[in-house]
Amino acid sequence: MLYAELDAFEPVAIHEHETGDGWRVFFRTAAQRDAARGTLASEFGNALFDLIPRDIDDEDWARRSQAALKAIRAGRIVVAPPWNVPEVRESRFAGRDSPESKTPSRHSNANNTNREPRPANSDIVIVIEPSMGFGTGHHATTRLCLELLQRQAVRDAGVIDVGTGSGVLALAAWKLGASSVIALDNDPDALQDARDNVERNGGREAIAIMQGDLSSALLEPAHIVIANLTGAVLKRYATELQRLVRTGGTLIVSGFSGAELEGITRVFGAVPKEELQEGEWAAVAFQRA
Repeated sequence: MLYAELDAFEPVAIHEHETGDGWRVFFRTAAQRDAARGTLASEFGNALFDLIPRDIDDEDWARRSQAALKAIRAGRIVVAPPWNVPEVRESRFAGRDSPESKTPSRHSNANNTNREPRPANSDIVIVIEPSMGFGTGHHATTRLCLELLQRQAVRDAGVIDVGTGSGVLALAAWKLGASSVIALDNDPDALQDARDNVERNGGREAIAIMQGDLSSALLEPAHIVIANLTGAVLKRYATELQRLVRTGGTLIVSGFSGAELEGITRVFGAVPKEELQEGEWAAVAFQRA
């Protein structure tokens, strides 16, 4: 409920305290923050003990606040900040649908050191610089999306990552062997972060980064669409998201709690083919009939 209420004020990011007793919610302007604070106080009353405004002095807050982050794993995918990249033998086509092959990918270029696909149990490493785009893999919804993505037939599929943020899900799709990947976002800061991360991981020639939102984006339907947003946004754009998925394709959604799962399923009007939960968070994969 709190996430849904905050969504109207367009927060840049939300950090959950490690102790589980609070959140830090970041906004672009003090006006947005103060408006959100007033609404939360009115709507939730005594359910929230403190609503404390903070001013951030510079634009490097995300990097400073995440300086202690370490690499995380979701299935075969390892998402790491630049200062904690593990030494593993990496392969692009490491999805479960990937046969062993020694044929270089058509996405290969001189800057990509992962040119030769290896067996399906190989690791994939994605390096993400913490920034305003977030998507470091440390939030459960990102991990859930990564897990569900690895359960799909990604190789040679077209993929759209809606609300790409840091670009981590788009990069995962490409490294799992997708034939085309579109990373869509309406936030200029997030798009720049995605460009930087795509470049950092050698995917510049393979991943198309586009600015736009679901109400105006003109895209051809894809085999797989991923949308890690919020429950409120997913409900608002359920029809548009379904239109992006080819017949027989898969829609992966997350960004909502397990308590919202029934409502999300009802809005999309489909029985989930797969669903996962981690803690209070949930993700679901639908197949378009």
